[in-house]
Amino acid sequence: MTTTTVPTHSPVAEAPGPTTLARPITQYSRKQVLAIWAAAAVPMGVLSWVVAPAIADGGDIESLLRPLLACLTAGLIWQFVLVVGLVFHEQRTLRWSVVKEALWLRKPRSPRTGRVGGRVWLIAIPFILGTALEGAMVLPSPVSRDVGEFLSSDAGAAMFSGSWGLFGLVVTMLLFNTVFGEELLFRGVLLPRMNGAFGERDWIANGLLFAAYHLHEPWVIPTTLLDTFFIVYPSKRYRSASMGIVIHSAQTVLITVMVLTLVV
Repeated sequence: MTTTTVPTHSPVAEAPGPTTLARPITQYSRKQVLAIWAAAAVPMGVLSWVVAPAIADGGDIESLLRPLLACLTAGLIWQFVLVVGLVFHEQRTLRWSVVKEALWLRKPRSPRTGRVGGRVWLIAIPFILGTALEGAMVLPSPVSRDVGEFLSSDAGAAMFSGSWGLFGLVVTMLLFNTVFGEELLFRGVLLPRMNGAFGERDWIANGLLFAAYHLHEPWVIPTTLLDTFFIVYPSKRYRSASMGIVIHSAQTVLITVMVLTLVV
């Protein structure tokens, strides 16, 4: 993979404290960015629309749900493996102190005051509210894929009632969705390395790619474009993928609680 060292005057090179990187963060070309995007998006699409239906007992949501959850979880775990491989290729080490800096897993830093962490985290609140509004705007999904409608039905309640194994699968998928998978790849790996190819519009390009990544559930692509402002922008402005993880994970907490009520 061709790499380019980030100039010291580049915003991407800024860090909230002394760097612990083994090597400088490098910049990807547009082709490399698209290749990494495809490495995440294509498997998710294939697992959702080819593999899951092939192993399901039927085409309805009740038959499809378990295989679909298992396949999507596998796709998200693959993204975590991809992140680990890309970071190791760049830094030649997986020491936590290095990985944390390479993936922007740091406290957010105010670009105006220089304050790190603490009250700066409060800026996440309006963005979390924005993602909640976005969630309410999702366009209708196919009947065979309408998980929300199924969970609110008697059949959904019966499937999850007392099923801690199914609950564990859902929680695993959610964790790899907003903590170990999507956010690490798009805000931890890609966002800090897109400045060379896209300049100061790198966060906009990142948001467009993130929306287009949802081949496994294309009906959410229009509303997911709003994540450009609710998740990508604060991650870029505060130089912190941790900020994006916190904002995105608010949905995880809500869904976890909803599913838990069905289980118990």
